[in-house]
Amino acid sequence: MPPTPATSSESHDSVLLGRIARQDRRAFDELYHAYYRRLSRFLQRLAPRYQFAEEIINDTFWVVWTKADDFRGAARVSTWIMGIAYRRALHALRDERQLHGALHEQIHEESCSTDELGESHDVQDWVARGMQALPIEQRIALELAYFMGHSCEEIAAITDCPVSTVKARMFHARERLRKTLPSLGGSPSMMPP
Repeated sequence: MPPTPATSSESHDSVLLGRIARQDRRAFDELYHAYYRRLSRFLQRLAPRYQFAEEIINDTFWVVWTKADDFRGAARVSTWIMGIAYRRALHALRDERQLHGALHEQIHEESCSTDELGESHDVQDWVARGMQALPIEQRIALELAYFMGHSCEEIAAITDCPVSTVKARMFHARERLRKTLPSLGGSPSMMPP
């Protein structure tokens, strides 16, 4: 059976990580560029500030550079890297809350030229506001599952918690969104099932 693109990519990532463990800068650059966009999307959904994402990505890859030889293959390389980013982001968000008393994030609005695009943007803004109201662990579980495409098992590995905890966080997040979204100005017809 020929390797799938996912297994081929994972195999290539493992080879790169082995080279990084031997301090190969070219391998590091290749892995960085392979994961930069994915990490950036994930982190900007948590705190949509460019500087936040950049700092966490840099911290994440510093750990990859210094700890590549500690990787034992118990999880996929992508899960290991996302786990590092998750823990760095969670720590940074908690620090920020402590310093400022509350997490203050900006959601940038774009102007739309048609009513349909405007309505679509309104729904996206409405859901984004609902997501921001969730506790950070619940929000991250939903982000990893629905926006990043990770399974519950992968999310458990990334967040270093049991699968049952991931499922509970997702359940409570969906329930909270179901109750919160109508009060944020969306119409009941836009409510997710």
